[in-house]
Amino acid sequence: MKRPTPASQKTGCGPLIPPLSDTLRPLRQQVFERVRAAGLIARVQVAKDLGVSPASVTTITSELIEAGLIEEVAATREGETGRGRPAVALGVRAAAHHVVGLKVSDRDISAVVVDFGGTILARHHEERRPVALSPAEVVSVIETLVDRVAAKAGMTRGDLSAVGVGLPGYIDTASGQVLWSSILAERAVPLAALATARLGLPVQIDNDANLCAMAELWFGAGRGLSDFAVVTIEHGLGLGMVLNHRIYRGARGIGMELGHTKVQLDGALCRCGQRGCLEAYVADYALAREATTALNWTHRDGQSMIVLLESLYDHAKAGNQSARSIFRRAGRYLAVGLANVVNLFDPALIILAGARLRFDYLYAAETLAEMQALVLDTGRPLPAIETHAWGEMLWAQGAAALALSAVSEGLLTQPREIAATA
Repeated sequence: MKRPTPASQKTGCGPLIPPLSDTLRPLRQQVFERVRAAGLIARVQVAKDLGVSPASVTTITSELIEAGLIEEVAATREGETGRGRPAVALGVRAAAHHVVGLKVSDRDISAVVVDFGGTILARHHEERRPVALSPAEVVSVIETLVDRVAAKAGMTRGDLSAVGVGLPGYIDTASGQVLWSSILAERAVPLAALATARLGLPVQIDNDANLCAMAELWFGAGRGLSDFAVVTIEHGLGLGMVLNHRIYRGARGIGMELGHTKVQLDGALCRCGQRGCLEAYVADYALAREATTALNWTHRDGQSMIVLLESLYDHAKAGNQSARSIFRRAGRYLAVGLANVVNLFDPALIILAGARLRFDYLYAAETLAEMQALVLDTGRPLPAIETHAWGEMLWAQGAAALALSAVSEGLLTQPREIAATA
């Protein structure tokens, strides 16, 4: 008889969906996801959580163990003296599959290798020149990044089961198309299919703000929440929305473009080509444009965006009123956007994420007070607002969660005899 694997630091990953709240998916998938979310859990607790018989859970978990997706783990009972037979819990078999999650942005690229239990095994990050690339060039960037981060984990491409990719823009995840992105020189690019063909691995793509929300849903503050929002502030302004423990993408797959909601008719030019977008008043390039005009920094045209913004921030901290007013104006527009999110969706939590959180003027007390003034007065508390500075790996980890989800759903929704040999 095979001995249970010794207990380790299994904390689980994935949404912590309340028991009996989701019965539309196959029971086998629900059992697996309950084990994955818990990290370690007893069969009897799985049966209780899902409201099914212990016999059904025993049958299904035996199939999942035989398929190599979960394993028995020796767990210590509370107050156990070490005598007698140890308790046996269930956990995901971490070595069953490995995926890569990566983000390609305007100025940098990052990647992680994650095992089937959600543990990061390797990381990689590097800067890139902020220019739009051809589809072939983007696929080459993806291929190089996958191979580099896999090598850091001591793996080859053949050890991987899937790849998740996040990038800015309008992404149709279901079809794998990039309808528009600031990093691509063309529109309507079937990027997932192109990358799949090049890598020889299934590739899933999504909007990077969605993947930021997915990282919080799988690994962060959103695991136990049914509804929350993540607002990302970087070169652009993004929104990832979780409704009923699921990423909301809209009927056409491109929902939640907060940065391109309109706040001023015939207003500032946005990088999307339209005018008056919220992003055109809050994002990196908006702050840089204001700095060049208000502070007469035309001599800095050749300076990198990051250096220019850091200089603007230093001026504001030193008391320069013009520099402060630039951040204050951007913060007021951000307050409008956040108030609209609250009025439209009433999330339990709003998480502010992204590189520009360093510029605390954007979410200062005045900004949050202005947001509160713009939210409908119901007499009830506003949703909590948190700032999370995970760094570059947050996005890549969300992309890894996208790949993990695709792998597990593919295995658990196919015929049992096929899944058992996967």
